[in-house]
Amino acid sequence: MNIKELFKRNQFDKLKIPELQEEEFKLKSRINRLRKEIDKIEKEKKLKFSEGVGADLIKKKMIAQELKQLDMEAKLKVRNFMGMHKQYMFITNLIVIKKYQRELQKTQIWSKIQNISPEVFESSLIKVNLAGKGFDNVLDNLNQIFAMDIADSDSDLDDSEKEMFEIWNNVETGTLDLDEADHMFSIEKDIEKAMEESER
Repeated sequence: MNIKELFKRNQFDKLKIPELQEEEFKLKSRINRLRKEIDKIEKEKKLKFSEGVGADLIKKKMIAQELKQLDMEAKLKVRNFMGMHKQYMFITNLIVIKKYQRELQKTQIWSKIQNISPEVFESSLIKVNLAGKGFDNVLDNLNQIFAMDIADSDSDLDDSEKEMFEIWNNVETGTLDLDEADHMFSIEKDIEKAMEESER
């Protein structure tokens, strides 16, 4: 039976740290691979974008289409990346809880862990980072999990052709630096924002 199944059946005691660590390692490798793929697409986007600076309208139209395609590909990979990152946070935090299991069993929090639905607990564990924290901090974080409102807002911004033309225009008139322009349509900021939120 896999980790998720054991967790969903509230069979926390059957979860073993070495198995959790193996899963954590696999996820980290897949996350790193995806990150490299996203970086590669971002470089392609930067090259394509710079081709459009000073180009005629038809060329810009063609490049805009290619940029939209690359952007869609990047967004799919980012969505995949974020999903894997959530799983990674969940597994990493589970390892910490397993390590402190004996101490936690002596506290009130343990009965809450046992009684909360696995789905709610999983979605809560994704939102904290227990890695490298001492027992008291882990306890504080777990207490916050049960106190906080579990509402996830997931918004995806869509880059339109109009935006790209506006950015090109700003670069051509000199009101915008090429590096700033690159950052404006970069998917990197979405990753950075999401990573910051998950590490709070």
